[in-house]
Amino acid sequence: MTVLHKRPSHRPRAAAKARALPDLRPWATGALALGVALLASSVFAQDENVTTAHGYSYFGNLDYPADYTHFNFVNPDAPKGGALVLGATGTFDSLNPYTVKGRSGALTTLQYDSLIESVEDSVGQYYCLLCESLEYPESRDWVIFHMRQDAKFWDGSPVTAHDVVYSHKLFTTQGLPSYAAAVSKMITGAEALDDYTVKFTFNPEETKRSRIETAGSTPVFQKAWFEADPENRRLDQPRLEVAPGSGPYRLDSFEVNRRIVYKRVEDYWGADLPYQTGRNNFDEIRLEYFADQTAAFEAFKAGEYTFTTESDPKQWATGYDFPKVQNGIVVKEELPDGSPPNPTGFVFNLGKEPLQDKRVREALALAFNFEWTNESLLFGLYSPRSSFVQGTHIEATDVPTGAELAFLQSLGDVVPSDVYDTPVYQFHESNASRLPDRRNLRQASNLLSNAGWEVGDDGVRRNAQGNTLSLTFLIPSNIDSSVEGMHETFIQNLQQIGVDASVEKVDPSQYTNRRRDRDYDVLYSTRYGTFLSTGGGLSQMYGSEEAAFSVFNPAGLASPLVDAIIAESFNAENQDETDVALKALDRALRYEFIMIPTGYIADHWVAYYDMYEHPETIPPYDLGYLSFWWANPEKQANLKAQGYLK
Repeated sequence: MTVLHKRPSHRPRAAAKARALPDLRPWATGALALGVALLASSVFAQDENVTTAHGYSYFGNLDYPADYTHFNFVNPDAPKGGALVLGATGTFDSLNPYTVKGRSGALTTLQYDSLIESVEDSVGQYYCLLCESLEYPESRDWVIFHMRQDAKFWDGSPVTAHDVVYSHKLFTTQGLPSYAAAVSKMITGAEALDDYTVKFTFNPEETKRSRIETAGSTPVFQKAWFEADPENRRLDQPRLEVAPGSGPYRLDSFEVNRRIVYKRVEDYWGADLPYQTGRNNFDEIRLEYFADQTAAFEAFKAGEYTFTTESDPKQWATGYDFPKVQNGIVVKEELPDGSPPNPTGFVFNLGKEPLQDKRVREALALAFNFEWTNESLLFGLYSPRSSFVQGTHIEATDVPTGAELAFLQSLGDVVPSDVYDTPVYQFHESNASRLPDRRNLRQASNLLSNAGWEVGDDGVRRNAQGNTLSLTFLIPSNIDSSVEGMHETFIQNLQQIGVDASVEKVDPSQYTNRRRDRDYDVLYSTRYGTFLSTGGGLSQMYGSEEAAFSVFNPAGLASPLVDAIIAESFNAENQDETDVALKALDRALRYEFIMIPTGYIADHWVAYYDMYEHPETIPPYDLGYLSFWWANPEKQANLKAQGYLK
């Protein structure tokens, strides 16, 4: 099922669990190559201490030592085999996950490894995958990755430093514009010191944050494949031809808009690495495509796919009472989720003139009755959200005090005076017993009138120039029915206060293109990410420089206050200082009021045919069903014998 409300993974991925751009092999000449690399690093490190490690975190804290054998949360003895069959809705016209046109198929990023990868039980910690070690100076002005001897592409050719450098250049010349601009400014050089040693140099004028993890988390492609046909094999163009990878899964087959099948690479080079121990347990990962959520759920009940993460509270509350659940063939489970909830909500396009007045935005928010919506449409299963880091130690409260107050004062005049004496925005309460809350609607009407939008004889608001206050809410046709109902009832309230509001439903491909082109007034969006640490991803989501075109900033937010806080967070010298800056960022984002926050699901909701198993303790930052769940062969055989598996 398409997940619209779930909390995000903190792994470095770009679209719903895809690589975020917010997120190697035998020594060619043996000891000589290693000696050249070490000599090069010592030249750069004459005046600084150099750290050499098996992973990276900004403050140097790695929970797992260099000789770790596996992560604590995985089952190192998990059996290999079986198939994980998932449902997807909508369409796809590309198998290139990084295209800037069209709509890519799901999970295509499974096929590519990177130098380092994050881990699901920590924030800001990365461990070597394609590299076996890395070294960097205290200044973080450069990093050198020493690559593994045995890493191979699927065709058996080695992954080299030249492939790493080429992949970096692809992303900076053909990647998403906001990512390419940010990375080009941060990384000033990428150089293969030899076939298996790669060095990145960084702009000393840019923040130290995110440098090394950005360089190291870039997927690595095969240079020779792209160079064989550079006109047709571009990173930014849709294509159904898959670039060879070095990852644990590779495309096996597909039918456009119907099915995608990935098979586990039997001779995957990294299968025995500590990072991969207990992972990549399914022989096959298959996606079955359906037109909409209704068709998808009926297919799940029929056994056409076997695992789903649910996001529709109505479905969760009432839909899972079919016989297979009652007799234990299908397991319905709620699993703890330690991530802060995703900042989901109705996002304002600040490029639209009426929405540039915060009074208008606040008025629209008062017309959204969360309490009624939750009780009437969402079965009381959602929790309200005010903060961008809801429920964490860095959630802003009341007015700034202590270290946060001192931090804001240090920023000078960029901080508006009312930030200091106005309590931070909290989710307003509405009457749960009826959709139109008269008190809130009266307040909303007053705000709109004060902003110059008066109600005419026809009941519609217009400004002094006679322009109608007209707003269109854009949604895809495969959206959850509960979310569609949320839109429709919200529109009813807006119309009561004279707003000419409507919902426009378009097919998923058109929705993707219009979202990229920012062709909407209001968008129900999960594009913004929460944060527990700082880095360049914050600038891509909330910063001004790429605000005009960043797909990660659907509001187009360009706030000097937010920019100043993000910039200062980069200078934090320890975790406590980082936390203070991030608390101030939460306050500033709520002050700017770029979205109407909606509620969230506190846990992971999953349902699956009773053959899948998972570790007893799920790590806090990822459900991990693609990574470290497994199929019990006896249970799978039993379900097949009973005819429950297709």
